[in-house]
Amino acid sequence: MFIAKETLSKSSLHADHFKVNSKQKNLYDEAVNPIAGNSSVRASSEVPHKTSLLMTGLCDTSKGNWVRETGEPIYSNLTCSFIPENKNCQKYGKPPGYLYWRWKPDGCDLPRFDPERFLDIVRGKKLAFVGDSLARNQFDSLLCLLSQVEMPTIVELNPFKKIYKMHFPSSNFTLVVMWSEFYVQGVPVTINGTTTSSFDIHLDKINTNWTSQLPGLDYLVISGGNWFFRKFYLHENDKLIGCVNCREDGYLKDYGMEFTIRSVLRKALESINSCQNCDGLITFLRTYTTSHFENGSWFSGGDCSRTEPMDEKEINLYGMEWEIRKIQKEEIDRIRRFNEVGEGNKKFYEVLDVTKAMKMRADAHPGAYYNKNMYRHANDCLHWCLPGPVDMWNEMLMLNLINTSSHNLI
Repeated sequence: MFIAKETLSKSSLHADHFKVNSKQKNLYDEAVNPIAGNSSVRASSEVPHKTSLLMTGLCDTSKGNWVRETGEPIYSNLTCSFIPENKNCQKYGKPPGYLYWRWKPDGCDLPRFDPERFLDIVRGKKLAFVGDSLARNQFDSLLCLLSQVEMPTIVELNPFKKIYKMHFPSSNFTLVVMWSEFYVQGVPVTINGTTTSSFDIHLDKINTNWTSQLPGLDYLVISGGNWFFRKFYLHENDKLIGCVNCREDGYLKDYGMEFTIRSVLRKALESINSCQNCDGLITFLRTYTTSHFENGSWFSGGDCSRTEPMDEKEINLYGMEWEIRKIQKEEIDRIRRFNEVGEGNKKFYEVLDVTKAMKMRADAHPGAYYNKNMYRHANDCLHWCLPGPVDMWNEMLMLNLINTSSHNLI
């Protein structure tokens, strides 16, 4: 996540070498920054299942603490042109103290991100992120990290389906992000012609916008959870079976958020597992990350003004985020066991467990430091500044790819 200051200075001097050509830059800005006239500043220890690739005794990156870091980030808003306006905290004046921390797992080290090595590992491969805006957060982080050694070209920008594809020519590596906040089909509820914040969720109907893109993928990173605090009406076989967060609808059974998250994640994993022409696909599930609103929420005065990571003693280890993480890990274990029953299903499943690490980083959200044309009267205490601790997710991803590659399984 960090390199020495003299290395960053050298990359800054050559920033022009990494700039996107003006046509591609405008296309990308329109897709990631939907604001008129804006522009970015340029510049485990458990015995593994058969379908788990990692060996016993490797670094357990899920447990640890944040330690002070003296080096500079690999990139900045001066050397990465892909930072969206709502994550560009340095452009909008956020004090930089949140940058100088590094995740230190208990009893081992998490290797720093090495963009050249990453591109070498994924040579000729295709990797996709699927999920909500936090999946996009990780995609943008990886773009920034990799663009320090090679500028990608745009393959596809599809705002209608929210699919974006980038290509790194020297390694023939394709990077994709696909929006699917529920994995399954979710349709906003409309009342008297007005769209509400509620959704009709079809538990048995996968969102084919992303599953249709699975053939040909080598790696898939799925994540989600933050959209499940809304009011839902649940459907199966085109019939309304119940709801979530719907006390006023006393005639319906409230199945609870946990049931819904488990149901849609199970459907997603089963869809991946049944994919034709997907042999060798490695799926990583990034665990849930919570928001850090204090004194309110999005539009009720909530803020996140802490200036340092929280100590382990300060965080709640029993909240809903831990229940969501538990469900996610259980469903990964379930699909692994399912694959062990039969032979011939050459798909693999891993977990990028970031829940605890990110629970401690209330200091690293944009807060008030972003283009307020996006949310005029709100602080953003959900998404993560770029650069920032979200870059650590890609360090975990790289460590997993190194381990799988060393065992000749990719």
